[in-house]
Amino acid sequence: MTGAQHPHPTQAVVLAGGQGSRLRPYTDDRPKPMVEIPGTGTPIIGHQLSWLASEGVTDVVVSCGHLAGVLQEWLDGAQLPLRVTTVVETVPLGRGGGLKYAAGSLPRPDEPWYATNGDIWTRFPLREMAAFHHERDAEATLALARPRIPWGAVETDAFGHVLDFIESPPSPYLINAGVYVFSAAFTELLPDRGDHERTTFPRLARERRLAGFPLPQGAYWRAIDTAKDLTEAAEELTAHGG
Repeated sequence: MTGAQHPHPTQAVVLAGGQGSRLRPYTDDRPKPMVEIPGTGTPIIGHQLSWLASEGVTDVVVSCGHLAGVLQEWLDGAQLPLRVTTVVETVPLGRGGGLKYAAGSLPRPDEPWYATNGDIWTRFPLREMAAFHHERDAEATLALARPRIPWGAVETDAFGHVLDFIESPPSPYLINAGVYVFSAAFTELLPDRGDHERTTFPRLARERRLAGFPLPQGAYWRAIDTAKDLTEAAEELTAHGG
């Protein structure tokens, strides 16, 4: 990455091609990003596009697959806060191949770009993540979240006495939050087919060109993967006043 590149990208890719089988029956007639967050009247991708626009993004490429026509029809009829184009994988390319294929339609291929998985509902300062990426001269930076464990935890002392019960404690590990900043050069490092998390990312990590940006304390993040996630997202929305 060169120092001349602007540290705050204005273009992004949204990966929206997954089948969302764990969200059935919601995904029987629509792709996963078109599932509405209960109480908002807006699909997941609508929330994503609003967030990206608020962070200075002007152009988004949406990579479609499963039931692509449903997503394209919604995009055509919605009042969007930025410019959106779509690409459709005619054959499955894998996550890395799909990312590379979509990146080929970015309007400014010589500039850095964001990417996000189509099932992520989050709010955090993307510009801070971009500055973090730029300062480390990284080829790729991934957002890191600390999810809550879905089970209750039991705390014991050294003798095996139970001290406390903790409901859904934070995980001791950070996870890939599904939001990225990439340098312009990163596109060429992606596989034409296959998973970049098994090929490109490990190579960059060995070369110390992959960075991890922990989400700021208190930032909202949720992956909408199951019906339970939808219910909990709606409850959190109500608890925070929308």
